[in-house]
Amino acid sequence: MAAASFALALLLYLGLDLPEAAPAQSYAADPDTVVEITYGSVIKLMHERTKFRLHSHDVPYGSGSGQQSITSFPNVDDANSYWIVRPQPDSAAKQGDHITHGTIIRLQHMRTRKWLHSHLHASPITGNLEFKTSC
Repeated sequence: MAAASFALALLLYLGLDLPEAAPAQSYAADPDTVVEITYGSVIKLMHERTKFRLHSHDVPYGSGSGQQSITSFPNVDDANSYWIVRPQPDSAAKQGDHITHGTIIRLQHMRTRKWLHSHLHASPITGNLEFKTSC
């Protein structure tokens, strides 16, 4: 359940466009610019249209899970937007192993070492019951 919730939250973050935005383009990987990701790689996730980065810092939600909040941050050099690619806990994968398409990974916040995941709690901002992503 938690993995499905996280996948949904990540999908929405990476692929959601506002109605007034132009249709999302489909990008094919250019073989000359493809970067191979391995376990242990440090990455930043950027929303294609807005150029905002997935961001977190050691500031907890004041309600709900009480865990570290996740937001997005504009296109700047920000140390709180780095994530370490890790394997599933039951995986035999080791640091440096290549990640193939479709592999389920975990993301660990580089500065705080907290794991990216989601909860089914009421939003501390709207009060609505929705998926809340936290560390």
